[in-house]
Amino acid sequence: MDEEERRQAAVKRLKEKRDFWGHVIAYILVNGLLVVIWWVTSDGGHFWPMWPLLGWGIGLGFHAWDVFQKPISEEAIRKEMEKGHI
Repeated sequence: MDEEERRQAAVKRLKEKRDFWGHVIAYILVNGLLVVIWWVTSDGGHFWPMWPLLGWGIGLGFHAWDVFQKPISEEAIRKEMEKGHI
């Protein structure tokens, strides 16, 4: 991998991380607003904001997994190719 390819890969990962943190901020703001709405309009009944918190939280977890997993190294690629399955 030459220097330009490494730079492009680094820029791509930085953009992915920035997008993830934007996703986290949206999650906090929107779900925080839903909890406030529940608190203001409810007399302690069913905590319905748990459903969007849970559903969106699962999606956020998958997004984090995708963004923060280690990139595939050249060494791992070489080892896989040496196994002869490809």
